[in-house]
Amino acid sequence: MHGRITAGSAQRKYPEALRTWVKKAEIDAGARPGTTSQDAQRIRELEAENRELRRANAILRSASAFFAAEPGRPSR
Repeated sequence: MHGRITAGSAQRKYPEALRTWVKKAEIDAGARPGTTSQDAQRIRELEAENRELRRANAILRSASAFFAAEPGRPSR
């Protein structure tokens, strides 16, 4: 049984990790209030998309200002 982690040994050696895993499992199962793993992942994805869109908007604003200020540009 060398190298095998049993429930008892995990509880003694890694109590905080075990508590975290149990808490997360309870939240995911709906037995405890909180943000589920799926919701947390979706939030991370949306935040990353939001950052990318903000970067793209900043680039477009800069390009728009650059081309609007171009001296040889014909006006409408």
